[in-house]
Amino acid sequence: MSSPLCPAPGTLGETAEMPRKYHAVLAAAGELFMRQGYAAVSMDAVAKAAGVSKATLYAYLPGKDALLEAVVADRCAQMAERVGAVAVHDVALAESLRLLADSWLRFLLDPRSLRMYRMVIAESPRFPDLARRFFEAGPARGAAFITGWITEEQRLGRFRPELDPKVTTGHVSSLIRGDLFNRVVLGIEQPGEERIAGAVAATVEVLLRAFAVQPQPEA
Repeated sequence: MSSPLCPAPGTLGETAEMPRKYHAVLAAAGELFMRQGYAAVSMDAVAKAAGVSKATLYAYLPGKDALLEAVVADRCAQMAERVGAVAVHDVALAESLRLLADSWLRFLLDPRSLRMYRMVIAESPRFPDLARRFFEAGPARGAAFITGWITEEQRLGRFRPELDPKVTTGHVSSLIRGDLFNRVVLGIEQPGEERIAGAVAATVEVLLRAFAVQPQPEA
């Protein structure tokens, strides 16, 4: 599949090997960024770690800013695939919310997601544009996904129709992250299965009370 960040095979004069090389570049760059920080990583180092020529690397991506954006977008695509597989509308709303919240929270708490987030926070004072690129390639796309999910739930009559989907997205996202995300980012807590399941259950209860269409009392 072609996208601005992942060209289709052959569009840059490459063979069918291009996707493999491209994803090798993203994997190598992600590891280097998370291990060494944005400032310390050079395009030369990425090319060497990925096992590609510098010319090939620059044929894919014009510079380090675009490379970071591609790495984050790739992670976002992985998240969308994971969450999209469970963010269904054909089960009870409580279960649909549980599946969505559980998958989203586990992605946020994944060690790779945490390392990338910490790297951006650490580097953003020196590279303000880095934070903007990270936000647009990652959290903003995630928010757009939730907005679409909420809009469909409103169409189905399960979410309150008067809600603004974009505003509600911020509330849903904040509730899913909760206090647990901050504690894990800061290294205060390493949650087990029971802790994560408990956080998800509490989130679903609040979401249902706040945003679901409530049954009307019988006359």
